[in-house]
Amino acid sequence: MFDFSEVSLNQLVVHSIGNRTEEEGVKLSKSEMSINDQSVEDILKQYFLSQFKSDYFFSFTSESDLQINEVYNLIRQVFEEPSNFYDHSVNLAHLLYERSNHPKIKPGEFYMVRFSNVRIDDEFVDGIGLFKSETKDTFIRVYQKNESFEVDYDNGINIKKLDKGCLIFNTETELGFKVSIVDTTNRSNEAMYWRDEFLQIKPRENEFYQTNQIIDICKGFSDHVLTSKNNVEKQEQVAFMKRAEAYFNNTNVYDNEQFKHDIIGDDQISEAFDEFKQDFEGQRNLSPVDQFELSEPALKKGKKYFRSIIKLDKNFHIYVHSNPDYIETGFDNGKGLKYYKMYFHEES
Repeated sequence: MFDFSEVSLNQLVVHSIGNRTEEEGVKLSKSEMSINDQSVEDILKQYFLSQFKSDYFFSFTSESDLQINEVYNLIRQVFEEPSNFYDHSVNLAHLLYERSNHPKIKPGEFYMVRFSNVRIDDEFVDGIGLFKSETKDTFIRVYQKNESFEVDYDNGINIKKLDKGCLIFNTETELGFKVSIVDTTNRSNEAMYWRDEFLQIKPRENEFYQTNQIIDICKGFSDHVLTSKNNVEKQEQVAFMKRAEAYFNNTNVYDNEQFKHDIIGDDQISEAFDEFKQDFEGQRNLSPVDQFELSEPALKKGKKYFRSIIKLDKNFHIYVHSNPDYIETGFDNGKGLKYYKMYFHEES
């Protein structure tokens, strides 16, 4: 986890990156930006840092040798010699432009920032931030003129909406640094250029990442395998997720064999779970891990996936908070409709 309460903004430069398919080019600042107003610095720190909250870390990578990764090498040189900051910001701006090969990539401002006193895992380190703003918001401006008020508008950047961000922490250099990213526009293929083409980073397969993945596997198995097409009733799908949630809440270590024994039980369904897990790991190029320590922050983050809702046509939603064994299903021949029967101790 990281803490920005004591962070300082030491260096900042801004360049403009155009749309490469339109040959708009790169417009470079002539020098670093001087920030002499503490209020402006505080606003910039809020804009750059407030959305970085996850323990989900990445590292720079390469198919063969880490030294081939250009962003990694430029950042490493800046950490070693901060006087190279401006020159390498120019190199990174050109590199980002060259890697922006999709016609739908939006032009915008590219920021490179050097921070100090970033606390990560009880260690204070420097950090380099790479950011890109791609969207502008319209703001209403109200001002007084003589004895009345006037209304105007302007376009600008919303400090609560960081489009793309990357924080590189000056620790574990030989492993590719610890890296955290924000990509709020990463909803389509063209947005992947920031992470995959420009930065070339991969997730660090630590306890947080592994816990997050096994929750995703359970949710995917519930949604795509435990379905009516496979003759599985909806309440069994709900029951599986509730048993999985109880398992995660009552153990510190995930063990795949124990999980299947305690939570699934049925050999045929256990085999289907293993097949789904292997396919999931293969599609995401993950290293198969069948035993690891569970991460409390990841479990907290994943709680939303255990909220079970049974949707009945467009008429009713049943929210199952605990014991799905209190629900029965059946079919009413007279009405020609399915039904649910629910048992409870008292009405609240």
